[in-house]
Amino acid sequence: MFGAVRFAKVAGRKLSGLFKGKADKKVLEKEVEDMGLGGQGVDIHVDDDGKVTVKGDGVSQEMKEKIILAVGNVEGVAEVEDQIASSDDVPASAFHEVVSGDTLWAISKTYLGKGNRYMEIFEANKPMLSHPDKIYVGQMLRIPGAKTSGTANA
Repeated sequence: MFGAVRFAKVAGRKLSGLFKGKADKKVLEKEVEDMGLGGQGVDIHVDDDGKVTVKGDGVSQEMKEKIILAVGNVEGVAEVEDQIASSDDVPASAFHEVVSGDTLWAISKTYLGKGNRYMEIFEANKPMLSHPDKIYVGQMLRIPGAKTSGTANA
């Protein structure tokens, strides 16, 4: 299990209905489902302070990480507590918080050793990313197969 992953609460997708009473959970569940990540037996719980807990099992490591990022990269979410048991033995990916000046090329060079491997990061973050040039400050990205997981800004 990951434990808690912190997110930039003021960055991320702006979804209507977030953090206004009981609609919170349903809005985040819809976001996960709209990205094609739903129906995986994962339960989402939202606290009043913007902390989200995701629970479940029988989900691949890749799907688990994508669900965490889909929920965490929403404006108003400060932290995601991971309580999902993955169904495979794939190592966890590194997470990287995008900072000013970052490009997928530069992130790829840092984590994967070569900038021209940036499409691996792009593919690993679909459907959250729609284009390799459309990343934003505060966004959390997954970097599978990273050579240095200790450099993540998470």
